[in-house]
Amino acid sequence: MLLALTNTGGINSVARLLTVFVIFLLVLGLTYLTTRFIGGYQKGKLTTANFEVIDTFRLNQSKYLQIIRAGEKYLVIAVCKDTVTVLCELDESEVVRPTYGDASDVRFDEIFAKAKGMLKKSQEKESDENDAKEE
Repeated sequence: MLLALTNTGGINSVARLLTVFVIFLLVLGLTYLTTRFIGGYQKGKLTTANFEVIDTFRLNQSKYLQIIRAGEKYLVIAVCKDTVTVLCELDESEVVRPTYGDASDVRFDEIFAKAKGMLKKSQEKESDENDAKEE
């Protein structure tokens, strides 16, 4: 009698575990799809033909200098917590556009291998320091 109850409980536990795992995967998939959708939507909303933030320089936590393009003009503005002030206008020849790496060029396996190498070096350094202390 006791053996029969134990076996039934084990099957129920496995079924519950599998159910929770499937629900977890569904939530994870929905989260991924929602994030992709919202990111694409926001990117489309921020892209306009007349305004563009070229570069941003942070002075402190709530103060920034920005180079923006408004139509055909390039402006340097100071953005503070409560105010935005135009500092000067730049010629197009004076503006140097920053070059950012394309996100599609970044591969997870390369980043992982680099992090793994750094961890290995750190562990070797600790091992060498421990060996030196023992001697």
